[in-house]
Amino acid sequence: MSAEGGCDCGKVRYRLKAEPIVVHCCHCRWCQRETGASFALNAVIETDAVELLGEAPERIDTPSASGKGQAVFRCPSCKVAVWSHYGGAGEKAAFVRAGTLDDPDACPPDVHIFTDSKQPWVVIPDGSEQFPVFYSGKDVVRIYGEDGAARWKALRSG
Repeated sequence: MSAEGGCDCGKVRYRLKAEPIVVHCCHCRWCQRETGASFALNAVIETDAVELLGEAPERIDTPSASGKGQAVFRCPSCKVAVWSHYGGAGEKAAFVRAGTLDDPDACPPDVHIFTDSKQPWVVIPDGSEQFPVFYSGKDVVRIYGEDGAARWKALRSG
């Protein structure tokens, strides 16, 4: 896979040099507040598989429900968030905002998380992987597939 994306003004541009490990559709209240929308759609990928093509985004450190914080990377001009690093995965994993891809249809969600706090009018398609909060380690291989689970394990251990 080689997909490109960027911010609204075009100053921050990037290329994904690999398929995402997993795509989370997060319905938590923190994501709702941060995005101003009903959920956040994040394509999780190794940070070194995100190639910067334009200006570098600026890092904004924000609190998170976990208490570990989140580093949000935004265009310094138009302020669109293009990716984040969360405390659990650190800087090795980029949570790329799928909506910033030139073709956001290329990254549909693999799993819906924090569905206990989803907006009541959001309808999750039948048969979709979904969890009231977050999934456990025993679910990773099923959701990520063998390759994705191995990539995630390498990020967490390396």
